[in-house]
Amino acid sequence: MTATQAQARKHPKREPAPAREDDLLIGERRRGILELLASQSRVTVQELTQRYAVSAATIRSDLAALAATGACERTHGGALVCRDGEDHPIAVKRTLHHLEKQRIAQLAAGLIADGQTIILDSGTTTAEIAKQIRGLPLRSLNVITNALNIAVLLADVPFVRLIMTGGELRPQSNAFSGQHAESMIETLDADCMFLGADALDPERGVMTPHLMEAQLAAKMLSISRRVVVVADSSKLLRRNIRLVARLDQVDMLITDAAANAKALAKLRERGLEVRIA
Repeated sequence: MTATQAQARKHPKREPAPAREDDLLIGERRRGILELLASQSRVTVQELTQRYAVSAATIRSDLAALAATGACERTHGGALVCRDGEDHPIAVKRTLHHLEKQRIAQLAAGLIADGQTIILDSGTTTAEIAKQIRGLPLRSLNVITNALNIAVLLADVPFVRLIMTGGELRPQSNAFSGQHAESMIETLDADCMFLGADALDPERGVMTPHLMEAQLAAKMLSISRRVVVVADSSKLLRRNIRLVARLDQVDMLITDAAANAKALAKLRERGLEVRIA
């Protein structure tokens, strides 16, 4: 036996490890499942295996992962959308209608001028605006926010002067609210507020299930000379328990191309400027 053969026997050649599925593809598939749940309320393992050409075990793993984050309810053979009004974690919310939120944020960021003071309300679409702000060619911008995740996104931007409300943090939304936050807001002034929405009813206005955050948003509205609602099309024609802003308190809505045409027409009749991203 040669020295080379002995070395080969001592250190046999290892087979390469099987390739793992790319995390991005997993994320895209799970985001697609959430979109499907949002549109039809329930899904089955069988239909998802056919749609994505993967095994039933893979789909069951996807549904289990989504259910663990609170994005859906597992059922025998599939999953159900969580009941309307349930409080989804922000990690789940940011996966829903993500591309639409990015386009809405790009359009919203184009409204921001150098030297302004703006308010970014808590939410996943307003967080996308914060990401857009990072790349704006500005010299100075004051940003008021009650959202911890938005503050983190803007904390190291050289031209941004960041002002946080403080108050009591609700981890589910990364949002501060409460009397301390409201008292601070009353001392400030803003050129424009970008307001997210859990629901937008063409008759009543912007609505939310979160009472304390609604109270803070009302204070933010009162110090803002302009209010821009940023909401993807899934938020239209929905109601919730607490009114955040009446339609006469809103100047503009930025939404996406899938928005209900009749709802948009009614909003325009009520005096809102509507822009489609």
